[in-house]
Amino acid sequence: MAVKYKFLADLLRKDLVRGRGGRRLPTEQELSQRYHMSRQTVRHALRLLEEEGLIRRRQGSGSFTTGLSGNLPSRQVAMVTSFLDDYIFPTILHDAQSVFSRQGYSTLVFATENQVGEERAILQRLLEQPVGGILVEGSKTALPNPNFDLYQQLLQAGTPVVFLHGAYAELSEVPCVADDNFSGGYQLAQYLLHRGHTKIAGIFKSDDIQGLQRYHGCITAIRDAGLPIPDQRFCWYDTQDRLEMVNLRDASLLRRFLENRLGAATGVVCYNDEIAYLLIRELLALGRRVPEDVAVVSFDNSYYSQISPISITSLRHPSPRMGQVAAEELLRLIQGENPISQSLPWELVERASG
Repeated sequence: MAVKYKFLADLLRKDLVRGRGGRRLPTEQELSQRYHMSRQTVRHALRLLEEEGLIRRRQGSGSFTTGLSGNLPSRQVAMVTSFLDDYIFPTILHDAQSVFSRQGYSTLVFATENQVGEERAILQRLLEQPVGGILVEGSKTALPNPNFDLYQQLLQAGTPVVFLHGAYAELSEVPCVADDNFSGGYQLAQYLLHRGHTKIAGIFKSDDIQGLQRYHGCITAIRDAGLPIPDQRFCWYDTQDRLEMVNLRDASLLRRFLENRLGAATGVVCYNDEIAYLLIRELLALGRRVPEDVAVVSFDNSYYSQISPISITSLRHPSPRMGQVAAEELLRLIQGENPISQSLPWELVERASG
């Protein structure tokens, strides 16, 4: 018996090398018939593979590969992000890698610079050199996705995929771990309203879905307060504008906002801490006081919120953090379980700017 079940386990182990995580194995009866061995021998072989971490057995559902199949690609997961130097990514990467490493996975990291062309090149590489799973922050998720065909090829090949921060409309069936952006925008606007600000402005990012969702929450709170929606007080910027503001120190967009759009508004909801930090610097340069003349609130509770000349009132995630949650969902998918999309709640951290 010992020789037979180890022989069968070896045959199955070699087959696992050709597969990837999440693949369902034949039933015990099917394996028994295929290899002309007893059900007891098959059961012993599967138990050995389970002990080695190569499969996971689920009562009533069968056995599924975990992705730890002995070949290097299947023991790797890819993390595809927009900007490696983005102020929130190091924490997300650290949290995700901690989860992956505990399960025996190494991590390949790619950056798209939020460019669909770069995203396409990375996806093509991952098709040619498969990995056990992909955790991906899509590029320009508010816009139609020209890389839909490559995502479809990855999914058809059985590669587990989980989106981070925002999913493409064309791929709504793919699980996504994101911020609860609508509620966050609503919460920040409501915070300003409760502090007596009846004229509220905003700055949001136009080419990522998070910007649209945060704007939607903000204007909904204004509407629910019975106030007119002030279209002219809202400013939009895209990825290229962001690069010019951060890398080239070009503040012309913010100056135009302050000169032409802010008007009588006394509170501003910002897309994130980065834009809030830059806006506060421009307000102070113009002699405007924060928060006495203009209150500024934002998202992420990053180091920007603390190094700003006026510390920023900002939203943060309670524990667990996004990187951990997203990595756990990808591992569930790799292991043949059914992950779910999640929207992480926010909590407010009050500081001097609001």
